[in-house]
Amino acid sequence: MTGPPPSGRVRVMLVDDHALVRAAVRQAISAPDVEMVAEAATAEDALQIALQVRPDVLLVDIDLPGMDGIRLVRELAPRLPETRIVMLTVSATERDLVEAVRAGASGYLTKDLAPEALLGAVRGIVSGELVMDPRMAARLVRRLVESPHGGGPHTNDPDLATLSAREAEVLHVLAEGLTDRQIAETLTISPRTVETHVSSILHKLRAKNRSEAARRYRETT
Repeated sequence: MTGPPPSGRVRVMLVDDHALVRAAVRQAISAPDVEMVAEAATAEDALQIALQVRPDVLLVDIDLPGMDGIRLVRELAPRLPETRIVMLTVSATERDLVEAVRAGASGYLTKDLAPEALLGAVRGIVSGELVMDPRMAARLVRRLVESPHGGGPHTNDPDLATLSAREAEVLHVLAEGLTDRQIAETLTISPRTVETHVSSILHKLRAKNRSEAARRYRETT
């Protein structure tokens, strides 16, 4: 989903097992154009509630009792393709960051950010902005590029092997579910350059669309 929701209000759901945290987040995002539509204290409850309310933004803590937040994201992301999922956690570890993005998260925030920054992130995520500290974004890209699951020399697919280093880098991030704008911000290039790279990737892979290219990347690397 890109751009503001049709209702004009951003509908938010929060999953966190601490009542004080839920209260603080509720107060932080209180605004005429943002509405907290649901809360859950466990991933198990969140699975049912999220599928019913289908929020525009889903804020999820990683450390939850029972099923953890990353597994919850993995379960919900395919079922709620229009929902932007953002991790809101105390963890700043690279492992949690990468696993969350691989699971389907569109953003990653730590709980030490200012209330106004959280409100801005909620508004920004529905417009396609990258909701992640720049340093964490850089770590994410570095991890994805260095991963043995990358394209180029690490793949047995001859078409993937024809991609340039930058095209392989773009495909790495594209396959993680980031939008063109997010890819541009993450790789510090212009959206038009991203479009050019994506067009070249589709041509070289003989793929009909981005989804097919991402699927082929995941299946063959």
